[in-house]
This record gives sequence, structure tokens and C-alpha cells, in this order.
Amino acid sequence: MASRDHGDPGDAPTIAPPLTAVANPARPSAAEEARTVAASTNTATLASLSADGDPWASLVTYGLLGGAPVLCVSQMAEHGRNLIRDARASVSIVAPNPPDDPLANTRITLAGKVRRPSPEELSAAREAHIVGVPAARYYIDYSDFSVWVLDVERVRWVGGYGRMDSASGTEYEAAAPDPVSPKAAGAVNHLNDDHGQALLAMAQRLGGYPDATEARCEGADRYGLDIRVSTPRGWSVTRVGYVEPIDSIEELRGATVQLARLAAPSS
Repeated sequence: MASRDHGDPGDAPTIAPPLTAVANPARPSAAEEARTVAASTNTATLASLSADGDPWASLVTYGLLGGAPVLCVSQMAEHGRNLIRDARASVSIVAPNPPDDPLANTRITLAGKVRRPSPEELSAAREAHIVGVPAARYYIDYSDFSVWVLDVERVRWVGGYGRMDSASGTEYEAAAPDPVSPKAAGAVNHLNDDHGQALLAMAQRLGGYPDATEARCEGADRYGLDIRVSTPRGWSVTRVGYVEPIDSIEELRGATVQLARLAAPSS
């Protein structure tokens, strides 16, 4: 069996495990994470199969019909001809605003088969692509362009180093994009700028790192906060879930105030 160990030569930063149980590790499922990434941008790398069976990667734009990517590609392009010949395809989508280390960024792969939309859904698919890619209104009706829907059968989500999971196409279709994380940047900056001690207390008392010396919020979603911690043993990212999931960015302040109260030394 092939080794799943990276074979660290010894000079990589040490990732510290938690010392106590995380109070509430609730977080989005892989399907929810994938739906959120898919809804966050309109560009992807399309993998299709050439006539000789070789893989072919191309930059494409897309809209979403539900969670299904809707492509509009020209038959003059190799990937357009590939889709006509072989319906198997996948798209790789990278979340916007990447960190300095590209491999620390969130990305997904959606794999399945493409198809031309049925007459009943053609109008909706066409509109979905234009909503996602407004410039497409100028070329979507050209005779060499075709609209394709990717029926997702398999999903892989990678949330950065050491964070990854898979989901089925059915799970992906049933999930919904997170209503909080795409709008949370300002709130995350506010937490880091003005509430560093509260974040540290959350990491120490709720996040499993009583020896944390520094804590910074890396993200917020409807279930909780991702908090990066520094300890004498190394660094890590822990999870601090809210008392209850929230449904909008307007509820984020109240949810974090509850966490701060729970984590306060006097609580």
C-alpha cells in the first residue's frame, strides 16, 4: 500500500493538535462548502477529453442553474468540440481572494457529464449563464456557441492544507451556498482588529487550545468561526461553533457576542 505520509524532512512548521475537546466543532459539510465556492465566482478550468483521449484543460466561464454549472462554449474551441464528442467533464473552481500561499486557498472539483439543456429548461439555463457572465449576452446566440449543463456526480472540496472532503452529486444538489461567509470579510477584520483578546479566550476555552498565545479569525460562516492559533507547540486552525447556526450576516454580531460571553474567564 502506498504511504499517505508526506515524508516531512523536518523543516516544516509544526501543526499543534488540540489539548482539550473542541466545544462545538460544527461546520459546513463538503457539499455546502462546494456550493459556496461555486457561487463565489464565475470562472473555472474545464477538463474535457480530446479525440485521442488526452485530457484538455481550458479556462471557461459559467453561471449556475441551481448548483449545476452552465457553460457557453464555441465549437471553434477544442473544448467545445470535445464536449460534443464525449460528455465526461469536470470543472476546477478556485475561491476568489487567495492568500499568499495559493495551496492554502479553498478550491473544488465538480465532476460529471455535460448535456444540452432540454427545451423546457433552455431559457432558464441561458439566463443562468448570463446572470453569472453578463458579457455573454453579446455572444450566447452566435451560431457556433452552445449552452451546456454539467450534471454533477462527484465533488471534491479542499479547504487548504489538511482540510478536504468529498460529496456525492445528490448531496451537492441538496445543499445551499453559505449565506454568511461571502459577506463576512468586514466582520472578520473587525474581530481581529478590535477583539483579539476575545478570540484568544475562545481558542483557549472553546477551541481546545488552552495554551494558545495568539488567535486570529480566518473566516466565519453560518455555523461558526475558523480561528488560527499560535502556541508554544506550533500553530493550528481550530473551530469554534456558534450556540445555534445563523441564517444571515446580520446575525453574526450576536452570535460572536454569545461566544465571547461563553469564553469569558468569569463564565
